[in-house]
Amino acid sequence: MDVKTKYKELLNKTSERKEEVLKFAEFLEAKTNWLTSPASTRYHLNKEGGLLEHSVNVTEQLLKIKTCLSPEISDESCIITGLFHDIGKVGLPGKPYYIPNDNKWEIDKGILYKINPEVTAMGIAARSIFIAAQHLRLKEDEAQAIAYHDGLFVPEGESIKHKEKPLTLLLHWADYWTVRVIEKK
Repeated sequence: MDVKTKYKELLNKTSERKEEVLKFAEFLEAKTNWLTSPASTRYHLNKEGGLLEHSVNVTEQLLKIKTCLSPEISDESCIITGLFHDIGKVGLPGKPYYIPNDNKWEIDKGILYKINPEVTAMGIAARSIFIAAQHLRLKEDEAQAIAYHDGLFVPEGESIKHKEKPLTLLLHWADYWTVRVIEKK
């Protein structure tokens, strides 16, 4: 099954906030490069559509992990946080976060994209919350999960060390597993 079909199936599994989720997806698809953005400049899935593929992969892993470790967490929370944890990588309408690299030396090193200098500097997690919160009523644990999904690999993670909610831990490990195992070059 292709990534876009999996994505649509995941969106349709939402229930409580289905209308909001579908409207948010519609906004992202119509006003941003959500469906075509790469997931990174040079690492995992630095190709057209890489961000959507990564987000679907993370969501699928998150749903698997939560079934074993924390089945009380709703599938809907997993779908929202899994799909939209990196949504900050789309930038804003009319201002994509990643743009094609025009530096031959960097391209030859595999750096196919660069960060758009027109986009206001902000961490990906913060931008993800900024974008999602304008369209979705995020629950407190969902906001924490998106904000700190990189765990202790980034300095911001220190601020909630040993205070992570289960969803935050699961999203972090789903993301890490996806990047390091599933999407590894």
